[in-house]
Amino acid sequence: MDFKITCVKIYVTVPVGYTEKIREAMCNAGAGIIGDNYSDCSNVIKCIGTFKPINNANPFIGKKDKLEIVEEEKLEIICKKDKVKEVIKVLRETHPYEEPAIDIIPLLDEDNFK
Repeated sequence: MDFKITCVKIYVTVPVGYTEKIREAMCNAGAGIIGDNYSDCSNVIKCIGTFKPINNANPFIGKKDKLEIVEEEKLEIICKKDKVKEVIKVLRETHPYEEPAIDIIPLLDEDNFK
């Protein structure tokens, strides 16, 4: 079966208090549009993140060589395939982490199924 991918879903974990700023920047860059009548669409899930800054890390939260456990929010937002590069660029510029965890998941359109 040959699938046509027109949209992706972008997931990124964000420190609590920064989600709205990042969501707004991503939407202004073209993400968050569903159909012809809705913009600024997103979902936020509360979560717990873990990480340990190593080597030459300059962490926004935490200390080098110490495991950190932090409350975060997972922002998920739909994005047209042709807007992904710009949306990710803006996301990285707006996000306070030096290495944000970003997932880009291709979405199957219902038109792919008969």
